[in-house]
Amino acid sequence: MDQKDTITHSAAAKDQRNAGKKSIGPKPVTPERLGKIALHYLERYASSAENLRRVLMRRVMRSAQLHGTDSQALAESVDDLIQRYQASGLLDDTAYALGRSASLHRQGKSTRAIQQTLSVKGVDGDTVGIALDALREEVGPDLDLRAAVQYARRRRLGPWRRDGREEAREKDLAALGRQGFGYDIARHVIEAETSQQLEDELESDFEEPIN
Repeated sequence: MDQKDTITHSAAAKDQRNAGKKSIGPKPVTPERLGKIALHYLERYASSAENLRRVLMRRVMRSAQLHGTDSQALAESVDDLIQRYQASGLLDDTAYALGRSASLHRQGKSTRAIQQTLSVKGVDGDTVGIALDALREEVGPDLDLRAAVQYARRRRLGPWRRDGREEAREKDLAALGRQGFGYDIARHVIEAETSQQLEDELESDFEEPIN
């Protein structure tokens, strides 16, 4: 066998081996596969209806690009799936907003940051308002003050600093500003004489929240 025949034989053998391998990349999307993708996602993450729609539509569009599947027909399947999950209670934007807003508040996020986060996930303004109202009933009327205190405590800002407090004042104010808190709230927390003063304030009932 000469060199040319050897190269041809090797190329043919390589093609045969590659033909037996499974194709690399995502499989074509079908309505049934969409249901499996959706359930797997919901098992891992809490989600709004619109957020799940976006997740599924990304898979639909990728499948159309890679495999030529019918994106319009699959988009209708996504709509049907979302409606079915909403009817069964598997998707509930109000429950999602309630849980997410409470979690963000515990992290020290301002109401503005909570609103923005939920809006990005496709939750409508009315539902966000319901969630924030429920949160006020649970933890007190001044959500921003409580969240700012929680954030400052966790990051050791303002009265929680052991030293260099005055030098860090502007830095600490900026840190609260980046979390979405207004200047009055940030200043109230950072300039408090002691951390206990703020803790005591949170224990009391606020007649007029600080804006």
